[in-house]
Amino acid sequence: MGLRRAAAAGLRVAALLGAAATLGTLGTATAWAADAKVAIGHYHWSQNVVHIDLGQHVTWYWVGPDTMHSVTGISANDQGEDSDAGNSLPDHKLGSTFRLTFNQPGVYQFQCKLHPVVRGEVIVSDTPGNPLDDPDPVPKLNVTLLHPTLSNLFLAAPRFRASGTTLNVALDDPSFVDAEIWRVSHGHRAGYAGWQGWHAHIGFNYLPFGARSRHFRPAPGRYVVFLQATDLFNNVSRTQRMTFTILAPPRHHHRHARNK
Repeated sequence: MGLRRAAAAGLRVAALLGAAATLGTLGTATAWAADAKVAIGHYHWSQNVVHIDLGQHVTWYWVGPDTMHSVTGISANDQGEDSDAGNSLPDHKLGSTFRLTFNQPGVYQFQCKLHPVVRGEVIVSDTPGNPLDDPDPVPKLNVTLLHPTLSNLFLAAPRFRASGTTLNVALDDPSFVDAEIWRVSHGHRAGYAGWQGWHAHIGFNYLPFGARSRHFRPAPGRYVVFLQATDLFNNVSRTQRMTFTILAPPRHHHRHARNK
């Protein structure tokens, strides 16, 4: 009976030792470094400190909305490493990347040449790593690439005098709406007349249109206007077209002017 209990106890001890060895192996596995992906956006790195092993790489992704950042080496062992070498004004397209492979152990420090707060460091161990170990997902963009839409577009009065009218427009994205105005003669564009612009919000907007402004001088005649909306991420809507007519002043106004 005592032997059986001793044997059972021995089996339990062996099982516990085996489990401990397995956990130790798993702990070591999770501690290994891997290739890294760093997103640059909102004026910071997604990881301020990146740990990798020898021979592995780091890839930086510009995810926006701010893209005027560089990855420029500022420490002794990474001077000359620069995502924008020879360019003092970095400006990347959304989703563009820069990749460096690190073949020497040490601490590598980087910062943006325009915005020093956009910075971080890469710490490379002296343990050889697997350059094919790349588990991180590609960072998602911080901006929408969908184009804004102009809808419910009409003038309160398509024929009006120099005092102007109201432009009605609905938007699905906060945008700047600009209107390029041309004179019309014999059914064709005859000459550039000016432009107007407004900051507009999501939903219905009622915008003053056609009155005298810095960039438009109303005169009697027929016109065509081309309208576009540009959102905060520089996505541009499809161009919409409308025609309108500016009426001549009332005749008594001319008589009053002559009497003066």
